[in-house]
Amino acid sequence: MSTQANVIAAPDARRWRALFLLCLAQFMVIMDTSIIGVALPAIKEALGYSQDNLQWIFNAYVIFLGGLMLLGGRLSDLFGQRRMFMLGFLILSMASLLAGLAWSEAAMNTGRALQGLGSAFILPAALTIVMILFSHNPKELNKALGFWGASAAAGGTAGVFLGGVITEWLSWNWTFLINIPVGIFALIYSMRVLPAGVRQKGSVDVIGALAITAALVLAVYAIVTAEQVGWGSVQTITLLLIAALLLFVFFVIQKVKREPLIPLGIFAVPNLLVGNIAFGLLAGAWIPLWFFLNLYLQQVLRFSAFAGGVALVPMTVLVMVVMIGLTGRLVGRFGFKSILVIGLLVLAGSLFLLAGYTPINGNFVANVLPASLLGALGMALAFIPGTIASMSGAKPEETGLASGIANTSYQIGSAIGLAIMSAVAASWTGGQLEQGTEQIAALNTGFHAAFIGAAIAALAGAFIALLFLRKPKQ
Repeated sequence: MSTQANVIAAPDARRWRALFLLCLAQFMVIMDTSIIGVALPAIKEALGYSQDNLQWIFNAYVIFLGGLMLLGGRLSDLFGQRRMFMLGFLILSMASLLAGLAWSEAAMNTGRALQGLGSAFILPAALTIVMILFSHNPKELNKALGFWGASAAAGGTAGVFLGGVITEWLSWNWTFLINIPVGIFALIYSMRVLPAGVRQKGSVDVIGALAITAALVLAVYAIVTAEQVGWGSVQTITLLLIAALLLFVFFVIQKVKREPLIPLGIFAVPNLLVGNIAFGLLAGAWIPLWFFLNLYLQQVLRFSAFAGGVALVPMTVLVMVVMIGLTGRLVGRFGFKSILVIGLLVLAGSLFLLAGYTPINGNFVANVLPASLLGALGMALAFIPGTIASMSGAKPEETGLASGIANTSYQIGSAIGLAIMSAVAASWTGGQLEQGTEQIAALNTGFHAAFIGAAIAALAGAFIALLFLRKPKQ
């Protein structure tokens, strides 16, 4: 994802209309991670998912989005941003049709994986076009990037609310089918307002991209199924060893290939490696909070899909308001390190509250709302400084690559964090059922264990950031 800041000498008259389309793309990609949350119980009942396999509806999307985003950025540089943007929307639309009409777990998981593939082509191309269109004027670029960031927060908010409305009044199928008319609009409008972009010469590290994606899929699958087959089983150990081997192969390829997907030298940049670890741990704490809070509201408190969606709107709105109006100022005054650590600690506190004060006969206002708003505050404080930390120290010509690595770290952290917490929840629930505990109480105990595990991930991120992040030179 190169910014190509000097390719346009004069501003493009279509740039603001183009920005609308590009922000719509960002909105859709982020919404697709959140819109299914409220629909999960309905999908579980319709397609026969087990409780621990339910996470694949989320993970199939984010694994392929995170694992292939760097490849998407490389392809957009080689073949042109508009072309890859449109190809991504074509894939996303067709995949949404498959997911919306899914007749089985396999069909749903395949549709979600293909949605992730399409989104991995859309996002890098869209961000590069933003940089190309507005690079002539720093003030306009900052304004455009503000809209770009706000569209992500708005996508998360809208996804939670729309998921509840659509599931309650239409059906869960339309949480996917809604992408199709938007995709058709994007394909038609792209030709009118988007520049073709820039093209570079070079090769594509397809083998490297496939190796890292396969490693992630196998690792997550091994963690998810370990509760059923045993952590010491031949299947679990074999899958983890193969995943580790593929990861090793990926790094070997990156080291020897002339044009690798990730030049490994970039990890020598101060803060970049530590920042990405902290950023991944942030995702590994936040996504399980959102995932299991959805399930608690509907499966324990018996909220309807619509009520569950409405219940999560306050925290997503708070994330958007704080990120846009407050976090940047705090980072400017106190630095990204301190705000990142504080945000992660606040998020951990929220998760401990959810683990200790969400009983089976709980009350939303007393037991859920305060802790969920505290978690939203922690996320809103940590996300922007986490992004800065994961890119801190990168040279101007490396910012595209650093941005891609940061996005990948977040998506991978989301997938692996959710896989681990789902395994923890399943283990505790199973243990409670064996002791004769009532089903709903056993489920809730599993959710509490997942919240504690996610809190530990947030604490680990805060500890790593506090000890190892350096203050950058002026």
